[in-house]
Amino acid sequence: MDESGVEHELRVIGHGESWALTGPAEARFTLVNEYLSYLSDRRYSPRTVRAYAFDLLHFCRWLIDSDVALDAVTTETLLHFLGECRDAVLPGQFGGNVVDLRSGRSAGYAPATVNRRMAAISGMFTFRAMRDPSAHNPVPRGAMSRRTAKGERSGMLGHLARPRSRSQLRVREPRRLPRGLKRQEIQDLLASLRSDRDRAMAGLMLFSGLRSAEVLGLAISDVDIARGWIRVIGKGDKERRVPLDPDVAGLVQAYLLVERPETTENKLFVVAKGPHRGQPLSAEGLRRLFRYHREKSGVLAGHPHSLRHSFGTALAEAGVDLAVMQALMGHDHVDSAAAYIHLSPAHVRRSYDEARARQRQVGQ
Repeated sequence: MDESGVEHELRVIGHGESWALTGPAEARFTLVNEYLSYLSDRRYSPRTVRAYAFDLLHFCRWLIDSDVALDAVTTETLLHFLGECRDAVLPGQFGGNVVDLRSGRSAGYAPATVNRRMAAISGMFTFRAMRDPSAHNPVPRGAMSRRTAKGERSGMLGHLARPRSRSQLRVREPRRLPRGLKRQEIQDLLASLRSDRDRAMAGLMLFSGLRSAEVLGLAISDVDIARGWIRVIGKGDKERRVPLDPDVAGLVQAYLLVERPETTENKLFVVAKGPHRGQPLSAEGLRRLFRYHREKSGVLAGHPHSLRHSFGTALAEAGVDLAVMQALMGHDHVDSAAAYIHLSPAHVRRSYDEARARQRQVGQ
């Protein structure tokens, strides 16, 4: 059943890396489950596979309501679905042409959500075409883009990258710069944390720039307290080494010696009490933890990723080289690291003063 208590012909089941559609209508959408299994085999992030599973569930339910078979999907069908996502009236939203003053957009799913759904659909039909070249791919292809094998968008050898076709099934996304927390917000959020485990997790995000999934994925052996280094497995199973702040190292050591329960699990952070005591802390558990402390501290922007953004902003204000920022934060593209410079008035002012000083020397 969904949140309204209505029984559907289709729903998502799964855990971790394995996700699939199930229900009375499952036989009509075997392609979806084959595609989700393919993503897992390709070692896609479990979070990505889960997100795609629910995106495709939404699409398949829409097909059922529209009485359209998966094999009968055309470009016109996809454009109609895109419009439905864009114009849908969600709970708590106004309909029609009313624009929300906070978000600056009208009713409907956020552009990033719509684009992710269309990417899931596009990937599924590309997968079908790969298996059966005679099968029609209803996804319209757009302009060609260039990327090197390692994902860089530019460089001396950028012209050698093989062009890739982009889907036209996208909506324009507003460019939003990452938002870090103010000094007082950081202090208030950290002050609300009561255990060494929670302080250590927050410290790894704030002083080492780890993503929440990277924190949860840490094994005890990944943390070298003596030498002050952390081995991090990031997106796409990419490994990097980042420095460990001495104060955070002390919190980790105190947690291991005093708070961490006896368990055979090798994950660093585990549940401290309750029926799941000693089991690895889950993503939902971490979200619940931060939700509680946001309300307790009054720092409504105190999400795990905002601590990572605060780390990136601090690097930019210190004038750290973009390549170093990229390496520390595990970004695929240097453009992602460059976004933090726009958040740093100190960095912009320093660069401006240096340029003005050079210009004055030329004029003398």
